[in-house]
Amino acid sequence: MNSDKILKNVLFTASLLILLISGGMILALVRGSMLSFHQFGWDFITSSKWDPTQGREQYGALLFICGTLFTSILALVIALPMAFSTSLFVAEYFNNTRMASIVSTLVDLLAGIPSIIYGLWGFYILRPFIVSIGLSPQGYGIFTSGLILAIMIIPYATSLSSATIKMVPNELKEAAYSLGATRLEVIWNVILPNARSGIAASYILAFGRALGETLAVTMLIGNANIIPTGLFSTGNSMASVIANQFGEANGLQLSSLIEIGLLLFVITTLINAVGKFIIKKMA
Repeated sequence: MNSDKILKNVLFTASLLILLISGGMILALVRGSMLSFHQFGWDFITSSKWDPTQGREQYGALLFICGTLFTSILALVIALPMAFSTSLFVAEYFNNTRMASIVSTLVDLLAGIPSIIYGLWGFYILRPFIVSIGLSPQGYGIFTSGLILAIMIIPYATSLSSATIKMVPNELKEAAYSLGATRLEVIWNVILPNARSGIAASYILAFGRALGETLAVTMLIGNANIIPTGLFSTGNSMASVIANQFGEANGLQLSSLIEIGLLLFVITTLINAVGKFIIKKMA
């Protein structure tokens, strides 16, 4: 057997293994959520009741879906301008300078910090600050968790965006400068059209990271089983309710938590699919 055939078999085996793992994951989630699905059907998605009391158990995922989307969208809105500005600073305005190197290193370091560290920082620093300026009486809520999520995903979006911007050919930028274009005109007419698909991909990946974040959100969102009524309202996310209740759950409650995990998997998959579609359209 020649080396090419061996390499082909190894690659095929690795690809098949990934498919089997993915299929096994989906199968496990589906099987685990069947009891909940048979009990509540599609009403599970639209119901906002969550009552684990024995004898009158009622479970619905709507309040957790809302909490997840509210915090993740808020995080993306906050992170987008900051990540884009930093990526331009690193990849265009100060490219190949010592300052850009320092900022890039710091961004990479922030991306590698465990989420529990962000959660602790938010709990002991950010939450008391929000209380001190009167935004929230306890400091917990959608705004606090969304803000800490934004801080967490900025490094991911910045790193990917700056890498994409650096890939824009220098010949195109130099040609624009030679025609008298300003730096802003080069960014708007040369860099963005050529890097937009990669920049869009960076924000989609960052949004996906925010959707699935558990520990930091659990520590800051308030863990109240209600649909948030505002930025400073408490709530719960899909990941945080699983983290809080999974260890002590059994029977119908356990199945409902697994179904929430399945819904989170589906939502993340759909967002990634939409992201790929957008990237293809913008490429």
